[in-house]
Amino acid sequence: MPSEDGDVATRVTTAASHEALGLGEDDLLSIHRTMLTARLVDEASFRLNRQGKAPFVVPVSGHEGCQVGTAWALRRGQDIWVPYYRDVAVVLVAGMTPVEIFLGLFAKADDPSSGGRQMPSHWGSRRLGIISHSSPIATQVPHAAGIAYAAKYRKEDAVVGCWFGEGATSEGAWHEGMNFAGIHKLPIVFICENNQYAISVAQAKQMAVENVADRGPAYGFPGVVVDGSDVIACYGAMRTAVDRARAGEGPTLIEAKTYRFFPHTSDDDDRSYRTREEVEAAKHRDPLHLFEHYLRKVGVLEKSAVDELAVEVKAEVDKAVDQAWSAPDPEPSSLTRHVFSEGDEA
Repeated sequence: MPSEDGDVATRVTTAASHEALGLGEDDLLSIHRTMLTARLVDEASFRLNRQGKAPFVVPVSGHEGCQVGTAWALRRGQDIWVPYYRDVAVVLVAGMTPVEIFLGLFAKADDPSSGGRQMPSHWGSRRLGIISHSSPIATQVPHAAGIAYAAKYRKEDAVVGCWFGEGATSEGAWHEGMNFAGIHKLPIVFICENNQYAISVAQAKQMAVENVADRGPAYGFPGVVVDGSDVIACYGAMRTAVDRARAGEGPTLIEAKTYRFFPHTSDDDDRSYRTREEVEAAKHRDPLHLFEHYLRKVGVLEKSAVDELAVEVKAEVDKAVDQAWSAPDPEPSSLTRHVFSEGDEA
């Protein structure tokens, strides 16, 4: 068995019951609604892209379980969220609304991430504690480590959650951030959403290890592998890691094995590197459907309620699209804001 000190490369986590993890019925229903909202926001975004209204979309479908499960263990208003571009469900848990997501998609003036200055899916919100990342892969990882160092230095009761895909783990910035976090035993949890493809490059062609989590112990902290389609298992792994970080015991690397159902982005043609049969087979492990089955099994949600909620949430998402589309565009005169000096330096 692996030890808490991470002297064995990987600890495999299986799901406990929601009761054992302290999740009540209200949690389960909120988790389900958030996963469903992320899925319907994703589907609406792709429709808008095909209609020529959204220039660029990074899909979340297939990742909802690992995103909501891991994000659910953090505290809103206290902890720090450092997502990457696919993390629609993470920012929903953090408190961002579908309207705010679509404001960013349409590059509107009220886009909370950048006022319409960034490409879509580069999340940021001072109010919610969401730290924006740069487009270069993995650059948010050393940023997250630095934020965690500041929190520890200031003796703040905050844990940093940092999400990324497995492709990020091939970048030097990822290793630098991991190393720094391990040396200083920082209050941070690294979450790798491993969907098996770094854009078009299969995992076996970019790393010689079976699990990304195998790399955690090399930096002095545990690596945990979890089923990314099981939202309860992801929550359990993350809660343990967050408790560990908050107690001053240092980082954890969680690897959630997942799969994306859509191409890498709206500009990607995934038919060039994976078969339709593979994608359809992966959908048998759809995290949303698996969780709906779990909710019916434990008597929390009836099938009819699932169908009714889907109609309700779709109407909410459609309303959010209309509201964001009708919002004002940025004023042309604001083009150079935050680019050149504005004479307000201290």
